[in-house]
Amino acid sequence: MNCIDRMLDTAHLRPCAPILQSGLFRHKTHPPIKREREMGMMSLSSVMVLLMILLVQVSSTQYKVGDLDSWGIPTDAKVYSKWPKSHSFKIGDSLLFLYPPSEDSMIQVTASNFKSCNTKDPILYMNDGNSLFNLTQNGTFYFTSGHSGHCQKYQKLIVSVGPYSAEADALSPSSSSADADAPSYQNAFGSIPLSQKSSSSSPLFSTVVASLACAVVVGALM
Repeated sequence: MNCIDRMLDTAHLRPCAPILQSGLFRHKTHPPIKREREMGMMSLSSVMVLLMILLVQVSSTQYKVGDLDSWGIPTDAKVYSKWPKSHSFKIGDSLLFLYPPSEDSMIQVTASNFKSCNTKDPILYMNDGNSLFNLTQNGTFYFTSGHSGHCQKYQKLIVSVGPYSAEADALSPSSSSADADAPSYQNAFGSIPLSQKSSSSSPLFSTVVASLACAVVVGALM
């Protein structure tokens, strides 16, 4: 009778004790090195996820509407209709409307109200003078001033995020109609010059975030 058979007989448990003590039936454990390697891989995966989140934040852009220092009645009727066509907006970007809060405001409206310059019952109303609108989804967004008569004087803006919107293009004033109806009045805040460069997220912020992300990755690999 071998030792395994004797183990089944309670009367012969004692002779098998050396075999049990030898570790033949002990539970196998992973070596410490393998455990450390697994923990390191898990940490690296977490770092990569964090890095992707940071990169998305860094790539987001804050646009100053019209590339202007003031959201107001334009001296050029085509300012706000031309500006969106020179940019490609994406989810995560934002629009900054700057204006004297006592003299103007910003409202988001529906497509039909945008076309008719109906400022009643807006989707969103902001009048803090430093209004930030975050683009959180694809679609077409319509903005104008909440002050009476400003929309009719081309203080209105269409921004599309994602696929091209034929509806937005149809609602934008054409060059011929804008030229024919060009306003002869003065802007309430003085002349608004056209700028060639859009305001974007701070380069310093991008640099700091990227540096922190690299430091985290290096720390995880050490």
